[in-house]
Amino acid sequence: MVGLGASAPFVDNPTANFSDTPWWLHLVKALLVFVFLLINTLLVIWFERRVIGRMQQRPGPNRTGPFGLLQTLADGVKLALKEDLTPKNADKVVFALAPAIAGAMAFVSFAIIPMGPTVSMFGHRTPLQLTDIPVAVLLVLAVAGVGVYGIVLAGWSSGSTYPLLGGLRSTAQVISYEIAMGLSLVAVFLYSGSMSTSQIVGAQRDLWYVLPLIPSFLVYVVTMVGETNRLPFDLAEGEGELTGGFHTEYSSLKFAMFFLGEYVNMFTVSALATTMFLGGWQAPPGIAAINHGMFNHGWWGLLWFVVKLWLFMFFFVWLRGSLPRVRYDQFMRFGWKFLIPATLTWVVIASFMKASQLGFIHGPSVKLGNRQYPLLSVIFIVVLAGAVLLGTWLRDNRKIEQEAIRNTPPPEEIDPFAGGYPVPPLPGQRLREPSLVLAERAAGNATDKEATRG
Repeated sequence: MVGLGASAPFVDNPTANFSDTPWWLHLVKALLVFVFLLINTLLVIWFERRVIGRMQQRPGPNRTGPFGLLQTLADGVKLALKEDLTPKNADKVVFALAPAIAGAMAFVSFAIIPMGPTVSMFGHRTPLQLTDIPVAVLLVLAVAGVGVYGIVLAGWSSGSTYPLLGGLRSTAQVISYEIAMGLSLVAVFLYSGSMSTSQIVGAQRDLWYVLPLIPSFLVYVVTMVGETNRLPFDLAEGEGELTGGFHTEYSSLKFAMFFLGEYVNMFTVSALATTMFLGGWQAPPGIAAINHGMFNHGWWGLLWFVVKLWLFMFFFVWLRGSLPRVRYDQFMRFGWKFLIPATLTWVVIASFMKASQLGFIHGPSVKLGNRQYPLLSVIFIVVLAGAVLLGTWLRDNRKIEQEAIRNTPPPEEIDPFAGGYPVPPLPGQRLREPSLVLAERAAGNATDKEATRG
């Protein structure tokens, strides 16, 4: 199996062939990608409002156009016609530049996503992909890091407290979860032998990586929600404590650019998840076997890609309609103390598994199913899993002890001077009479003196 067998070579060069793609066809494909993202953004906003409306037992938009489909377009026109305000204390150049950075960077990452196989366009054979490079996935991570500058600069340049706090929150949030996101993709690089997106899709021809690399997939799903500032992780724009967050002072088209960038980023991280774990544009296994793989050729790949993409979009909407916003300290603790250590552990396990498949680990082996695994790798994985389980058990026991101490009822009667200084009682407690306390202390002192004399 390509990408899983011991004999699979490591190929860094992209498999997408652009030799028959003239420069003007690149421009046409770039325009089509831009239009594709804009139309899908209009649809997903309507889809989100309708689905959450159903989840909350209300109709959602249903007046403007059939089934309310034109409501998003009407909202966009209304937003563009609003007055564009700039705060007096704002840095006007950076204030105008920040939404442009946030909006533009959202589109760049989609350039390396393979949306389908090689097809015929205007008499030329070209892949349904704008471009590809040997380190294409790193480009996505780099662009995501640059895109956060739009949010940070928007908060700083507004000259207001709440946007500044929202920008700082977003900086810490993105830095924290980009580490875990990058680590979750390391196992995919190990199994595919490449960072090229077209090569990774080709390596999943026999088996999608969501099955052998399910821990990486779960970590990536969590981090992609944190990267896009979506519920329950939309802490950079918490209405309860920061009003609108980093975009509080923005209006009209500048605010629309942030809005557009957020939804396009949702499509970008969903497309990357589809490419890395769900076989990209390839048909599901059962359908792919029909008639010698006829549904894996031509424009069929675009259909499967869009279906997988919208499954992730429904997941985003479902989370927003189901979960409340987490606390910021809980969010950061979860990222630094759980996600990153757990992903590092899984990367080590995946490395041993891949090394055993490539024959780098010698010695006795055990047969599990139809595969042979080196005994050393099996022992290592069992010991590591046992250590993780032991650590989890010890942590749970400590939590139980702390909870028991926390839930221990306070004494009904206290001595306010027991520690040498007066302590007020808790609700429901009563103070002991000072006279009784002094008498007991005097009796105790007398007893101690008699014991000293012998």
